[in-house]
Amino acid sequence: MAFILQSTSFLNSCNSVPSTSSNCSTCRRGLIRANINIPNNQTFKISLPRLQSRARSVQEKELISVFSTSGSPIEKQLSPSRRGDPLVIEKLYAIKEVIADRVEMHRNIGEQRSQWNSMLLTSINGITLAAATMVGISASSGDPVLGLKMSSSLMYLAATAMLVTMNQIQPSQLAEEQRNAARLFQDLHNQIETTLSIGHPSAIDVKEAMEKVLALDKAYPLPLLGVMLEKFPSSVEPAVWWTQQRRRQPKRVDESGNNWNGWTGKLEEEMKEIMGVLGRKDQEEYIRLGEKALKLNKFLAISGPLLTGLAAIGSAFAGPSPHGSWATMLGIVGGALASVVNTVEHGGQVGMVFEMYRSNAGFFRYMQEAIESNLTETEMDRRENGEVFELKLALKLGRSLSDLRNLAASSSCKAEDVDEFGSKLF
Repeated sequence: MAFILQSTSFLNSCNSVPSTSSNCSTCRRGLIRANINIPNNQTFKISLPRLQSRARSVQEKELISVFSTSGSPIEKQLSPSRRGDPLVIEKLYAIKEVIADRVEMHRNIGEQRSQWNSMLLTSINGITLAAATMVGISASSGDPVLGLKMSSSLMYLAATAMLVTMNQIQPSQLAEEQRNAARLFQDLHNQIETTLSIGHPSAIDVKEAMEKVLALDKAYPLPLLGVMLEKFPSSVEPAVWWTQQRRRQPKRVDESGNNWNGWTGKLEEEMKEIMGVLGRKDQEEYIRLGEKALKLNKFLAISGPLLTGLAAIGSAFAGPSPHGSWATMLGIVGGALASVVNTVEHGGQVGMVFEMYRSNAGFFRYMQEAIESNLTETEMDRRENGEVFELKLALKLGRSLSDLRNLAASSSCKAEDVDEFGSKLF
């Protein structure tokens, strides 16, 4: 603006002074310069917003084109080369949502049943000790108080009934079952995510996922009545939560043209040796420990209600007579011992320990069947890739690849005399 005012004053001065050839030429040059410079300045000032608006419009068009060409959330997560049948993918996502709900259900119910164990243990011990105290107070007074005797007997009978129910359902064992179920459902959830990430899922993947969900529901039921797992079986059997191993569809990971799909004769021999170690050492050891935990749990489950029942009889006949003194002793000592037995059984969570041993034995049986299903498959394309399978097996056993191979070598040399277990995790 200042430049325009200066040019205007300069023109006025040129008009007031007599024109000469030099002045006129100067004025003309000034006019020409003013006429050229002023539009250029105006053009420069106006063109900048236009360039910005043009860039902004280009960005908006790009965003609109991205959102208009993008498909469903499933298609966003999968590249075009990895997309399969949309219906199969939708079914797998539906199964994955159900599995996520199962994980949350088992976790919540597991926490609830763990709280059952704590609350029932505290309540029964409190009732038992209160009844024993009443028997002692009644016996210490010269004339036994009938109200105290009746109250202690009723409390002992209530504690007996509660102990029988608690020993039948084993809340600590129920909580361990739900924890195992939540972990296994989460593992299945991760497997489906891997299948979707790798791409090209098939209807067979949907069928296998459905069967695995139903197998887990059967192995770890949520209800208590009718379908609850037997808490005191006649013999200890490994937990089974997987479906029968089937032939896999041809799927090659190694694209180098190797017809063996990552398998060699040496690897097959190593897998056979490791399978033998898992069966002879790990699985048998946990079954043996499970049998000991089961025997201890049976003994404690019978002893607790028996002691509270005897204490109830003793408290009913407590008195100053010779026979009454023995009854008083039975009422007091029986209640105290019942509290100790109840604390060892449910405070020590012996049922949970038994379930943990049973589940660990099932894990080693599952690993044996996984190895056997690969070794018995004659078509290499239907096997899981040998290198991938060896890596997964080593990680599940808490070993490195070299450590796993050393285990197989030592097992083949020492045969039955090997003292090393297959797993280093538990």
